[in-house]
Order: sequence, then structure tokens, then C-alpha cells
Amino acid sequence: MRPARATRLIFLLSGIGMASWAPMVPYAKARLGLDDATLGLVLLCMGCGAVAAMPLAGFLTHRFGNRDVIGVSGLLVCVALPLLTIAPDVYWLGAALLFFGASLGVVDVAMNAHAVDVEKHAGKPMMSGFHGLFSVGGLVGSAGMAALLKAGAPLTGSALSVSAGLLAIVATQWRHFMVRLEEGEHASTGFRMPSATVFLLGFLCLVVFLAEGSMLDWSAVFLRFSRGFDASSAGFGYAAFSVAMAVGRLLGDRITAHVGPVTIVRGGAFIAALGFFVATLVPWGPAAMAGFVLVGLGASNIVPVLFSAAGRQPGTSAGIGIATVTSLGYAGMLAGPAAIGFAAHLSSLSTALFGVAVLLVVVSACASIVRR
Repeated sequence: MRPARATRLIFLLSGIGMASWAPMVPYAKARLGLDDATLGLVLLCMGCGAVAAMPLAGFLTHRFGNRDVIGVSGLLVCVALPLLTIAPDVYWLGAALLFFGASLGVVDVAMNAHAVDVEKHAGKPMMSGFHGLFSVGGLVGSAGMAALLKAGAPLTGSALSVSAGLLAIVATQWRHFMVRLEEGEHASTGFRMPSATVFLLGFLCLVVFLAEGSMLDWSAVFLRFSRGFDASSAGFGYAAFSVAMAVGRLLGDRITAHVGPVTIVRGGAFIAALGFFVATLVPWGPAAMAGFVLVGLGASNIVPVLFSAAGRQPGTSAGIGIATVTSLGYAGMLAGPAAIGFAAHLSSLSTALFGVAVLLVVVSACASIVRR
């Protein structure tokens, strides 16, 4: 089905676009002479842009349909990526990151809303596979940009090359996106506040994104300073988590179809919590690595199921429901790692990560909400 293929490719585009920025960060730091504190503040602009744009994206998809929003925001991502390489000072870089993050945020909401439409049309779970392509895109984007730079390609030229590939996806797939597949009442009525159920789904998504963010920002620190890994190998913890999550998502649609969404959330959150418990309570390096694999496998399909549930809520359009859930989720990814750092300062990093496990147990207990 062409809409399904187009959706897979736009998820791939989003993953490539986001991850392509990662190898460019050291170049921006060196070119502009930024210290670590300034760089950290500037990097927040990307996430802030995404979170700020997501509620607007929900309104736009409700008003104009997913196809036009995906097309325009996809083009903006292609424009924004090279701008990151030519920003003349820290203020322009911050503005470029706001623009880049906002463009990605709008794509994120629109592509997930479209994915809900494709699922409805197909009559079977497909969301995990779409998110698996996003994970694959992350690997392709970071590795591809790093390979271009290592081969001696200029930074701006490398960014333009990636943007050209992304532009080809937008240009060839735009006409294959569905215009709208919402019920007539949703398409014709004005904006409505999301229901309490949608906000609860958003809170559950916030917890899962917090868990994912803690892996990104704290897994290597935990292995280095709490489990005695050397600096060169501490990063393998996040790699193990990422591979487990990608594998889980690529297999997730079949598993969801077999066991149902409630079991995915209940069992997945429990497995992820178990991973944190193993990592923090067993004082042995390999146990921590095994725990991170469990976190990746357990968490891999929870967010796709939550997004699908948000897009099916009666009385709320798919775009607005998903915009609410993604906004809260990204807020957790942004603020969560900082909260973990604060908790670790007051107690220990092991205790802070143990607290994430407790929150995941709460997610497991609330799993029945995805049935609604």
C-alpha cells in the first residue's frame, strides 16, 4: 500500500534528519568556540523548538490534513539542516536549532497522525514498524554523516547531501499520503480540548520518554562511575539499549497483533522496570548491560501503542490527540534527565534510576487505558 510505504519513508526521514545533527555538534562547538555550559544551553533550543511547535502541529493537521503538513514541514527540515552549519555566532545557532527542532516536531506529530490513519485503513497494528524505521533512520543518519565527514567532505556540503536525500523522499512520496481519514464529525468540528484520557496517555508517554532520555544521558555515566567501566567502553550501554529497542520495534507489530496493546504496555513497562532494577541493584557490570537491554526491549513498543491509542480517542482528532501526547512525552525527555541529575546529586545515580523503575511500574499498572 503506497500510503504505508510513504509513512515508513517519512519516519525514516525524521530519524535521519534528527540524527544527522549529532556528528555536527563537535564542529559547531569548535567553530564558534563554545564552552560546555554554553553548548548545553544552545542544544536545549532544538528540544524547546520541537515542544513549542507540537501543539500548533496538532491544530494544523486537524485544519489542513496530514499530507500538506507533512509536505511543508518535511521541506523545512531539508532547509534547516544546512543552516546549522553556517550560523555565524551562538545566537544564530540557537535560532537555527529552534527552527530545526520546530520543523522536526511538526513532522513528528503529522507523521504519527498519518500512521494512525494508515493503521485504521489496514485494520492491523503497524505503528511499531513505523517507529522501527525511525530508529533505523537514526542509525543511518548518524553513521552516514560521520562517514561523510571522516572522508573529508566539507561540513556544509555533507549537510546539503543529506538534505538532498531527504528532499527526494518528500518529493516522491508527498502525493501518496492520505489527505484525511478522520471521521466526519472530527473533520467538520472546531478545535476541542483533549480528554482526560489523552492527558493520562501523555503522562505515561512522559514516563517512557524519561526512561529513554535517562539511557541517552546517564547510561554511560552510570557504567563509568558506578560499575567501573573505562571511559572508552562506557558508551556500549546505550548502544546495547538502542539495538534492543530497534529490534523490538521491528518485531513489534506482530507481537502487538498477537498479544494485544494492553499486554504490550503492561508487560513492556514491567520488563523495562525490571531492567532498571537489575542495573541498579546488582553490583556487577555485565548485569547492568543486561539490564539496559531489558529496558530497550521493554520500552520499544510502549510509545507506538500509546500514540495509536491517542489517535483513536472519540471526540478528539488524531492530530490533536497525538500532539498532546508527544508534547508531554518530549517534555519528559527534555526535563527528565535534568531531574535525574538533581535526584542523583541529592542521593545517588543508582537511586535516581531506581526511581525511574518505580514510575515504569506505575505505567504497567495503568496499561488498561490503551483499551479505550
